[in-house]
Amino acid sequence: MRIRTAGVVAVLGLALAASGCGGGDKEEPAANESAKAAGGKLVIWADDKRTAALKPFAEKFGQDNGVTVEVQAVSKDLQTNFVTASQQGSGPDVVVGAHDWIGNLVQNGAIDPVQLGAEQKSAFSEVAVKAVTFNGQVYGVPYATENIALIRNTELAPEAPKTIEDLVAAGKKLKAEKKASEILCLQSGQNGDAYHIYPLYTSGGGYLFGTAANGDYDPKDLGVGKPESIAAFQKIAKLGEKGDGALKRSITGENSIATFTGKKCAFLVSGPWAIADAKKANISYDISPVPGFAGGKEAQPFVGVQAFYVAAKGKNKALAQEFVTNYVTKPDLAVALYNAEPRPPALTAAFEQVKGTDPDLAKFQEAGKNGQVLPAIPAMAAIWDPFGKAEAAVIGGADPAKTITAAGKTISGQIK
Repeated sequence: MRIRTAGVVAVLGLALAASGCGGGDKEEPAANESAKAAGGKLVIWADDKRTAALKPFAEKFGQDNGVTVEVQAVSKDLQTNFVTASQQGSGPDVVVGAHDWIGNLVQNGAIDPVQLGAEQKSAFSEVAVKAVTFNGQVYGVPYATENIALIRNTELAPEAPKTIEDLVAAGKKLKAEKKASEILCLQSGQNGDAYHIYPLYTSGGGYLFGTAANGDYDPKDLGVGKPESIAAFQKIAKLGEKGDGALKRSITGENSIATFTGKKCAFLVSGPWAIADAKKANISYDISPVPGFAGGKEAQPFVGVQAFYVAAKGKNKALAQEFVTNYVTKPDLAVALYNAEPRPPALTAAFEQVKGTDPDLAKFQEAGKNGQVLPAIPAMAAIWDPFGKAEAAVIGGADPAKTITAAGKTISGQIK
């Protein structure tokens, strides 16, 4: 999850190419009956990396069920294209994507709840099941979790900083010694990045949404613009361009990792997706939780989950349910997806299987153990753009109170 966006935006068309494989025995009568009625085809949409990992397993599922399974790569705007195709009746049977899509997909009638039994649910990490639960129903089968952490160049910074102030002091020292040109690589850009700044926002006392009695996020309790958010942004402002210079709009989603791997900064706030680049650059690194402000609250990153969804308007819904509930839940598929892009598997058995060969997994999990599940409610779409732009403005020197108060009013107006 490199860059968060402002939700579903422009609608783009998608031309589908049809091809297939399969044929075999008939172990699932109900699924086969549905498949025959729909032309014997199960269509899955995923991004490029997951498509490659899924194809051999999809073929095996097709052979076992006597159907054709097509895995189609949608390189850009997968969520937007899925919603559009669903409305037009031309979408897939299964789609793979982030859990924070759920509110929007349910609101658009694009996905159905999945039929996971209690024993199946217990095989996943608790946070993963919580993330895919919306309005009391499970809408996706989780396969991976993700959160950001502090990735540190151990040659430049041997010790993990206990507070953000410690980090800034170490970064300033490295700059003074001309061993680094940046204090911290935390992406912002001209439009901000609510996802990456969130740990510091929470440490400063800010929150996005309160919670209802059942633990669900409450869109009526908006924290942006309240005194807690003002206090948080006042602390963030001190790290900005008119303060310590640790947070800069020149650090973006395009250059933050490259600046770190180029040894121009010792500290990077990012996720598992940054590790391949660090290894390629032969960086000696370690992973620890994002440090919070001295005397402040714990810095809490967002915890995200990747999941499989059953399309509400798919042509082969029974077979789709069979695939996501009884096939995606197998450890070997979860491990294959992990190998395609290393993110901690949500399935406990798969996590245990791979953690011995990848110590980074446990470190990212530790960094996110007290994180907050990224809100999947539809109101979250109103947060990204105004919050991010407020963040960028404050980093650039704008008045924190006026800026975040205005952002809160904008967000509140969009939610209503």
